[in-house]
Amino acid sequence: MQGHNWIAILDFGSQYSQLIARRVREQRVYSELLRFDTSAKALAARKPAGIILSGGPASVLDKGSPLCDPALYELGIPVLGICYGQQMTAKLLNGTVKPGKAREYGSAQISVQDHSDLFRDLPDTLDVWMSHGDQVETLPPGFKVLAQTHTCPIAAMGDPVRRLYGLQFHPEVVHTPQGVNLLKRFLFDICRCRPDWEMAQFIKESVQAIRERVGDGHVLCGLSGGVDSSVVAALIHRAIGKQLHCVFVDNGLLRHGESEQVEETFGSAFGVDLHVARAQDVFLSALKGVVDPEQKRKVIGKTFIDIFSREARAFGEVQYLAQGTLYPDVIESASPLGGPSVTIKSHHNVGGLPPDLKFKLIEPVRELFKDEVRLLGRELGLSEAMVNRQPFPGPGMAVRILGEVTAERVTLLQKADQRVQEEMQKDPLYARIWQSFAVLLPIQTVGVMGDCRTYENVVALRIVESQDGMTADWSRVSYDTLARMSSRIINEVSGINRVVYDISSKPPATIEWE
Repeated sequence: MQGHNWIAILDFGSQYSQLIARRVREQRVYSELLRFDTSAKALAARKPAGIILSGGPASVLDKGSPLCDPALYELGIPVLGICYGQQMTAKLLNGTVKPGKAREYGSAQISVQDHSDLFRDLPDTLDVWMSHGDQVETLPPGFKVLAQTHTCPIAAMGDPVRRLYGLQFHPEVVHTPQGVNLLKRFLFDICRCRPDWEMAQFIKESVQAIRERVGDGHVLCGLSGGVDSSVVAALIHRAIGKQLHCVFVDNGLLRHGESEQVEETFGSAFGVDLHVARAQDVFLSALKGVVDPEQKRKVIGKTFIDIFSREARAFGEVQYLAQGTLYPDVIESASPLGGPSVTIKSHHNVGGLPPDLKFKLIEPVRELFKDEVRLLGRELGLSEAMVNRQPFPGPGMAVRILGEVTAERVTLLQKADQRVQEEMQKDPLYARIWQSFAVLLPIQTVGVMGDCRTYENVVALRIVESQDGMTADWSRVSYDTLARMSSRIINEVSGINRVVYDISSKPPATIEWE
C-alpha cells in the first residue's frame, strides 16, 4: 500500500496490536502492522497519513527496551503513541518516565483537560482501560496535558503544532467505550484520512496484480471447503479464468454435504476447472488403529500431501500455488521483537510439498483479516452459506472423534453434527457463535429406548463465542435449542443415546477436544 491514505502501526509486542489495525480498518482506512524498528526513511518513502505506536510488555526504563527510530517524529506525519508508545515518545523527546506509584490494570476514569482536537466533542470524563506500570513524569517540550486520572497526572498528552500525541490507556479495546471516537479524531481530524478502504477497490487492484504476475502462466489452488481457500479461488478465477486449476481432496472427514457444496459452488456455479480426488478410503486406511491426536494430525497431513502432490503433477507445468494466508498468519509468523520469519504456520497452508514441485506462492488475501475475507467473498458472489462457514479443523472430523477413526464412527458423527448445525442456524444467537459442533466420545452408556435397554455412544456439544479463536467462552444458548439438538440426535441418529454439553472456556480448555 503506497500513497497518503493509510496508517502505519509500529508493533511493540502488544496483545492488542492486531486489534488496533482492525479498529482502523473498521473506519474504512487501510492500516498495516510494521516492525517496531521500521526506519523513518522507509516510512517516509511509503507516505502514511499517520503513525500509531502500539503498546508493549517492555518498560522504557529497562536497558535494551525496543525503541522506534527517533527520526520518525521529525517527518511531519502525525503520531499517536498508545501506552508503551506514549512512554517511549516522552523518553525520546526529552520528557521523563518513572515507575507509577500505583500500577493501573483494568478500568479507570480519566478527566479530560483539553477538548481542542483529540478529545473534541467528547465528554469531560471517560471510562478507559489501563494496563501499565510506568507513566510519564514530565512532558516533553511542546506538549501539554490532555487528560489525567487521580493516580496518573498525564493520562493523555499532545503537541498539536507537530501533531504528536500519546495515550496512557488503550482506545482500541471495548472496555474504552469512547475509544473508537478517539481513533476517529486521530484518523480524520488530525491525519486527514479518507474512508475509502473498500472491497470493490481491493478486488480491482488484486485482479490487476494477479494478471500482471501470472501472465500466460497457470495457478494451482487447493480447495478445502473453508472460507479462505474458497475466497482465494473465486478471486483468482475472476482474474485469470481457465488458467486456474483447483484440486479438492475429499478426505471423507468433512461435514455432511460439504464436498457436494464445494463441487456445486466451484464446478457448476463458477465454472472453475475443478479436480476432485475422492480419497476417503485412503485416509481411513492410514488412520486405522491411530488414537493419539497428534499422530492423527500427522497421518492426515502426510496423506493429504501425497494425494495433492499426485494431483499437482498431473497438470504438468504449473508455476504458481495459491494459498489462503491471512494477515494474522503473517503477523503471528514473525516475532515483532525478533526477526521476521518466512515460515507461515503449516496448518494454514499446503506445506511440505516434495522437492520436484517448486511453486511460486500467490497469497492474494494476506493483507486481510477474517471478517474482511468474508466481506470479499460476498463481493465476489459467494453464497452466505459459504461465506459464513464456521472455522473447521484441517484434520476434520478425525479430531472430533476421540479414539480410533472408522467409517462407521465418521458417519455417526456427521449425522449428529448435521443436526447441531441445522438447529443452531435457527437460534437467534447464531451470528455470535464462533463454532458449534458435536464430538463423539470414546465411551458408551446405558439407556432405555422403548422397552429395551441400550448401551450406545455419547456425543458432547461444543458451542463457543469468540472474536478470534484465541480465547473463547461457552455459549449460553437457550435450553430449548439444546433440547431440540439432544432430542433430534438421540431419536434420529441410531447408535447415540446420550448428549452432554461442554461448559468449559478457553483457557483453560481448548475449543477442539483433540
